[in-house]
Amino acid sequence: MNMPTYARFASALAVCALTAGCATQGTPDPRDPWEGFNRGVYKFNDTVDRAVFKPVAQAYTYVTPQPVRSCVHNMFSNVGDLWAATNSFLQGRGHDFVNTLGRFLFNTTMGVGGCFDVASANGARKIPNDFGTTLGVWGFGQGPYLVLPIWGASSIRDGVGLIGDWQGTMYTYSSPSAIDNVAIRNSLWGLDLVDTRASLLDTTDMVDRVALDPYSFIRDAYLQRRAAMVRGSAVGEGNLPDYSIEDDGDDAVPAQSEPPAPATAK
Repeated sequence: MNMPTYARFASALAVCALTAGCATQGTPDPRDPWEGFNRGVYKFNDTVDRAVFKPVAQAYTYVTPQPVRSCVHNMFSNVGDLWAATNSFLQGRGHDFVNTLGRFLFNTTMGVGGCFDVASANGARKIPNDFGTTLGVWGFGQGPYLVLPIWGASSIRDGVGLIGDWQGTMYTYSSPSAIDNVAIRNSLWGLDLVDTRASLLDTTDMVDRVALDPYSFIRDAYLQRRAAMVRGSAVGEGNLPDYSIEDDGDDAVPAQSEPPAPATAK
């Protein structure tokens, strides 16, 4: 699905969600003034996920051996480091740029094309990054929280950042979008989607078990994690944020993020 097609599809779904769930909240969170609309989209996304994406991801984990799944996940993560490194450079975080580029080179060579994450095993932790974070470092405000159809948790700034990510990953050859062969490109998109959903199975199961209101839990976790990324705080890949970090609502940005602490090899 190309970007214009996705945009039209997402807009149509958003209209449906708006008519289904645009109830006015009594005491809305100031970060989430569109909570009624967002809850409608969240409910739609959750229904689609439970009907389609989650069962496919579970089937994938059932039939695919763990070493193969790890190799696939590591390879997608490895090429993604190219765009992450580019964003660190754009943010003026030279230490993160060198570390992330080094991770990519190390994993591509010693890790057999990224199949093995030897960089993490040797203490070079992954630094998540994207263009939405870059916009935050440049001084653009987060804006209201926004749940996008199919995509999920986002914000005004991060939604705009997705456009930059789409184009940037093409130019850095760090996503299937850069592949001209339609069959191969679409197959890799599908595999990337399934791999991403499979990597979140434990997290979503945990949210279902412990969260009294999954919508609020995911919103608060997302906003705190994004604020930490803009500040340059350590954020683990795919993990919920550390709730001991106080979020005052401002994206205070250091001149350069702190040097990454060595990660314990798993």
